[in-house]
Formats: sequence, structure tokens, C-alpha cells
Amino acid sequence: MVKICALASGSNGNCYYIGNSQEAILIDIGITNRQLNQRITDAGLSLKKIKAVFITHEHTDHIKGLRVVCDKNNIQGFATKKTSERANKNYLSSKINLFTPGDTITVGSIKVHSFSKKHDAVEPTSFRVEVDGVNIAVLTDLGIACENVIEHLPLCNAAFLESNYEHNVLMTGRYPAFLKQRVASDHGHLSNEQAFELVNSLNDSPLKTIFLSHISEDNNRIELAMDAFKPLEKTHHIEPTSRYGISKVVEL
Repeated sequence: MVKICALASGSNGNCYYIGNSQEAILIDIGITNRQLNQRITDAGLSLKKIKAVFITHEHTDHIKGLRVVCDKNNIQGFATKKTSERANKNYLSSKINLFTPGDTITVGSIKVHSFSKKHDAVEPTSFRVEVDGVNIAVLTDLGIACENVIEHLPLCNAAFLESNYEHNVLMTGRYPAFLKQRVASDHGHLSNEQAFELVNSLNDSPLKTIFLSHISEDNNRIELAMDAFKPLEKTHHIEPTSRYGISKVVEL
């Protein structure tokens, strides 16, 4: 049985748990060690099972807990060379391992397939995690659904999929014009509508569980993101995530 959960998802911290009965990994660690411990407990999961943390890119909300979490809990960290060079050095652990986008990294029984994505970072990377015959994608901080995303997503049974903003809320909101353009650009974030269109375009895919992720506090609302996916509610399991706490734990 594979368990997945968003321990945090949003601009103040991101962390996604994927594991089976023997071991687990985290994708991103943008929360503190104290928050990680509390949220793992709240989710009924085990910190001792976590063997590795994989970093998608160098932005603070994805990497700030890496050094303390890895060093205190004897967990291996993984990041690309360019990400580790660009990251705040206070966030880097001595347990960091380097990989190149396109590499597959094995952690016990878990295979982590890495691939490049479009975002305004030095070497942004997404992951498809393969465990016990189940595939889970972590697809957040996407400007667009590039060829790599379109290749990997149809292979997945579940995905943490960015649904960052609602277009009208963004455009009429308080962000300055340059920031609105950055969010909506091909190196920014996916909107509710773009995320829905991506999933709706899939044919004969095993993807049936979707966690709507990285929902903006300023430019979106959970109910708007869920409404965008309402046409799929009879065929898919749609779960929201939160920047303030854990999502539902789903077993696959």
C-alpha cells in the first residue's frame, strides 16, 4: 500500500510525502524540522521511514528546511548541481547528493524519475515517483505543461498538480503588473483552467487521484480550484492541499 500526502503546499512552504510500509521520500522541504515532525504526526505517518528529500528548485519555499531536516534525521538530500550552487548556503546539508535532470535515482524500493520543467529557477526539476507499481507525479511551479510533463503525467496513478491561480482574480488583484505577468508567464505558474485542461486532455490514463497544489493565497481560492475540476468529480478523486497543514492521506 502506497501512502501520499501534502504536508505543506504553497508559497510559504512545500513538502510532499510518498511512501510504502518500508520507506518514504519527501519532494521538497520548505518547512521547518519542527513543522515536519508535527505534520508527520498529524498525518499518522512515520518520520523514521523517510530516507531522502528531493529538491525541485532553489526557491526558499521549497528548500529552506533541507539542512536541518537532513542533518537532524540522518536523511539524504538530492538536488541538481545548478540548484545547489544557486541555493542559499544556509539551507544546504552536508548530506546533499547531486543528480542531473533525466536521471532515475533509486531509494530502497522507490524509483525517482527526474525531468526538467519550465519555471523561473536555475534548473527546475519535477519528479515521477514509482513505488510498488504505482506512479505519482509532483508537478508544481510550472509555467506551462512542457513536453516532459506531457510525457510523464499519463503514466501516473496520482499527481500533486499545480492549480496556482484563477486568471480573473490574478488580473484584478493587488499584485503589481510585472508580478502578474511573471505568474501568468510560461516560466511562472499554472492556473486552475490550465491544470484542468491538462488533465482533461489525457486519454486512457490511469491518473485518477489529483491533489490541487500550490494554491495561491492572493490569486486563488480553494473553492475556485475545486470548481474548475468539477467536470471530473465523477471520474477522479480530487483533493485540495493547504499551506497551513496537511492534506488528506490517500492510499493507492
